[in-house]
Amino acid sequence: MNTADVLSLQTVLVKRPGNIASDMDGEKVMLNVKNGKYYNLGEVGGEIWSALDEPVSINRIVQVIQETFDVPAETAEQDVFEFVQSLLAEDLVAIDSGS
Repeated sequence: MNTADVLSLQTVLVKRPGNIASDMDGEKVMLNVKNGKYYNLGEVGGEIWSALDEPVSINRIVQVIQETFDVPAETAEQDVFEFVQSLLAEDLVAIDSGS
């Protein structure tokens, strides 16, 4: 099943354990301890990652990005969905089964 088929604005996401993130020159970088990979999340990705500190709906993440970067809802939604799909593909986040 394609993750794009199951994601909606109401989907709640949670971070998987084992990721260490830090700020570097205004961008967030992350190490996944399990797979040994480094990720440069960038500025927008860093905000999305920070929003995931608690289980959160995609809709709420879109609102955060919209407010933080002063972009239209459609732009924020597209960016968030693309980034979240990447996080899911790399197994860095999971869909909260309680949602």
